[in-house]
Amino acid sequence: MKTIKLLFTIVLLSGILISCKKDPEPKTQAIKNKEFNVDFEKFTLDNGLQVIFHRDTSDPVVAVALTAHVGSAREIEGRTGFAHLFEHLLFLESENLGKGGLDKMSARIGGSGANGSTSRDRTNYYQTVPKDALEKMIWAEADKLGFFINTVTAPVLAKEKQVVKNEKRQSIDNRPYGHVDYIIDKNMYSADHPYSWQVIGSLEDLQNATLQDVKDFYNRWYVPNNVTLTIAGDFDADQAKEWVHKYFDEIKRGKDIPTLEKRPAILNETKKLYYEDNFARLPQLTMTWPTVPVYHPDSYPLQVLTSYLSEGKKAPFYKVLVEEKQLTSEVTMYNAGSELAGQYELIIRGFEKTNLNDVDKAIKTAFTKFETEGISQQDLDRIKAGQETAFYNRLSSVLGKGFQLAQYEIFAGDPGFINQDVQNILAVTIDDITRVYNLYIKDKHYIATSFVPIGKTDLILNNSTLAEVVEEKIVEGAEETFDASITAEYEKTPSSFDRSLEPPYGESPEVKIPELWQENLSSGLEVYGIQNSEVPLVQFRINIRGGLLLEKSDKIGVSNLLARLMTKGTQNKTPEELENAIESLGAFITISGGNENIVIQGSTLSKNYDKTIRLIEEMILQPRWDVKEFGLLQQSVISEIQQGKASPRNIANNQYAKLIYGEGHILSHDNLGTEASVMSITIDDLKQYYNQNISPSITKMLIVGDITSSQVKNSLATLNNNWQTKEVRFPDIDTPKAPEQSKVYFYDVPDAKQSQLRFGYPALAATDTDYYPAQVMNYRLGGGGFASQLTQQLREGKGYTYGIRSRFSGSTIPGPFRISSGVRSNVTYESAELIKQILNNYGKNYNQDDLEITKSSLIKSNARAFETLNSKLNMLLNISSFQYPKDYVTQRESIVNNMTVEEIKQLANKYLNPNKMTYLVVGDAKTQLKKLEQLGFGTPILLNENNDKVKD
Repeated sequence: MKTIKLLFTIVLLSGILISCKKDPEPKTQAIKNKEFNVDFEKFTLDNGLQVIFHRDTSDPVVAVALTAHVGSAREIEGRTGFAHLFEHLLFLESENLGKGGLDKMSARIGGSGANGSTSRDRTNYYQTVPKDALEKMIWAEADKLGFFINTVTAPVLAKEKQVVKNEKRQSIDNRPYGHVDYIIDKNMYSADHPYSWQVIGSLEDLQNATLQDVKDFYNRWYVPNNVTLTIAGDFDADQAKEWVHKYFDEIKRGKDIPTLEKRPAILNETKKLYYEDNFARLPQLTMTWPTVPVYHPDSYPLQVLTSYLSEGKKAPFYKVLVEEKQLTSEVTMYNAGSELAGQYELIIRGFEKTNLNDVDKAIKTAFTKFETEGISQQDLDRIKAGQETAFYNRLSSVLGKGFQLAQYEIFAGDPGFINQDVQNILAVTIDDITRVYNLYIKDKHYIATSFVPIGKTDLILNNSTLAEVVEEKIVEGAEETFDASITAEYEKTPSSFDRSLEPPYGESPEVKIPELWQENLSSGLEVYGIQNSEVPLVQFRINIRGGLLLEKSDKIGVSNLLARLMTKGTQNKTPEELENAIESLGAFITISGGNENIVIQGSTLSKNYDKTIRLIEEMILQPRWDVKEFGLLQQSVISEIQQGKASPRNIANNQYAKLIYGEGHILSHDNLGTEASVMSITIDDLKQYYNQNISPSITKMLIVGDITSSQVKNSLATLNNNWQTKEVRFPDIDTPKAPEQSKVYFYDVPDAKQSQLRFGYPALAATDTDYYPAQVMNYRLGGGGFASQLTQQLREGKGYTYGIRSRFSGSTIPGPFRISSGVRSNVTYESAELIKQILNNYGKNYNQDDLEITKSSLIKSNARAFETLNSKLNMLLNISSFQYPKDYVTQRESIVNNMTVEEIKQLANKYLNPNKMTYLVVGDAKTQLKKLEQLGFGTPILLNENNDKVKD
């Protein structure tokens, strides 16, 4: 066993030498160094397992991640999708955890929920748990690695194939522009290149996968010498090392893993392709250039180049395509580096009926503008400041730290590369940016894809060829049948000790609820804060009550437009100057309009907090009322609304709100508005809303991070003195009533590969006495992830869906209870009927075991409830919004501890009546609508009779 103990130090530049030729008075600041230390220990077991420890005692939690150096790049043509399929299979069962064991254990120990992800180059499995469950997690991860494959049977494989297919339908087939990556990669890389196919694989390959194929893949790649185990958090390193040896040492080393050679794509010609997208409502042009692998020296200036060209008012692409040509509202550009190759991608979604040839001409103009003007040192420093803040955000949790350490170990060969990584970012020069632009982008071949609505091929790029895309046909009864309840029979893998015994808990963690402070300022502004110095960051949220609640029904969308316009300059700063001021501080500030609030939120380096607050103060007190920006925003929102009409998920959410709240209710509207309402809004409407409703008397500021209460209070003195208090009147909001009997509603999306389900009724406010007890009751129904009955039966038992959940979502106003899912189209009725049965039986069958799992999960999970800055903000949000007591977390523990099975049954009977709910289905009416009559709730009501043209 090899052991290396290291301390890597990240040197942060508090001030930056600024030299800008355009500045008549160049300023120089001394560079101050501040050290931010992340210590780690790395050792290697005799079987090749790489182990990385990072201790962080700030919260009583531990993150455990198992990362296998295998992704879709290790697959072969004809057997694609295996790496991603394994991500699913490894959660299901292993010899000693038993069937569903990891998910069951996760619920019992109060974990964040076992999760995983697959990329081209690696697959990881991760979870954050209370510190007393560390040995359990090490035992479980070892069982997955060394004692898993015998549990995979033909029925298990058949069921999980259906789950993966549902994931593909949901994330690719049933969404706008879902096939863009498939077309790009197929044409960017040669057929023998492992990046030429998608991570999720093809449905045909998945269907053809045999049990022996799966076992061969596992035995080749899931071996200790191809895996990294990362443990980060509050734990005893010596004890953890003993456990790692105990549970992992006897897992046999596999064959040596060959190193894959770097294979950047080589294009000998520019390829232009097009596709008529059933779900697109707007034309989209995507251009992709081949670049370099991750951590290549040129990847750093390429990333800066993408930021400069596309992000913000100063960006050449924004100037040309958004402001001058008004072809789009947004430009997306990024450089994505993988282990073997990289891609530089430009995405522009045009406004309705925009010809993509006009977009192409504007792109050339924007590139020429950059070639002529270049990038200034001031802009380069501004971008670096934002990257510094983003870096800290990635390290704000123990899981984030663990992820980064594993990433560097696998792809850079050293966890300590994090220090070099930061230095590489800070070392980028103007010459570097010019060089990589000339080397990889200027006059180089690329892939161009034109995605247009059905029947709109007149919008595609000239000389484009129709792309080949294999679209799945949903056929009734075509899916493979299986019985997922069958228990696998096998001879257990031998071990030197009895692995079937789950390890005991360690010493119970002491959960410390963060100490909060509160100040009520003379203007009426309420301030709530928590000081936390783990990272030199400050996060904040300012809630100005109102939003949609204060809008007029004929002018829906005013508060959303106002929120967006408030970020577009101040009286003293043009939109570009404001944006540059924010970014130069390494700060992020967004303003958004919601149903019940206008929200200002963001983060900044703690050293720049005061300057950031000065900018927020300007944005609140001195709006610019820029007419040009208002026009651009109107066009952008209308484009967003148009595209939303093609998203089945978006349609389902909007239609459900209309059904729950009823005609005329203010909350039945999408807060974006409609195309007509947005067009009718004038800038005077925004001014009227601002003058009447933006007041400190209805505002609450929440702030957490490396800042003291006195610093915050002092920083708000000017805002407090100058922000005029107004009397804001809120209209009476009618409380919607649950239906007396269930009805089924259907919204037709022809040829949809999935049906979106939204079932529920108007329920409780967050301030209702029953609200939290109802959430406790809902845990085993659909609020507990894989511990819930809905997930276990519809996903794990039947393979109908990729995911399903249920929740109560009240605020100070009663909100709906909702069950939501996307299910395979040809099992729409079967899914609805099964949900109805689960609801009918939930209260009747609820037992002591259900209650114990619920109690264990909800109470133990408090150990990780306040780990991140964002989780602390959420605590302040609950206290400030709903007048919860400061110790509400402790009080909720008491509620859970004292809950009885009989109380759960009573709550279920009271709040889960499937015969008094609204059932909404968004899917393919011609194949699914009629069958829903079998639910017994009458003839389904079709909500839309006239549909846009779709493919034959």
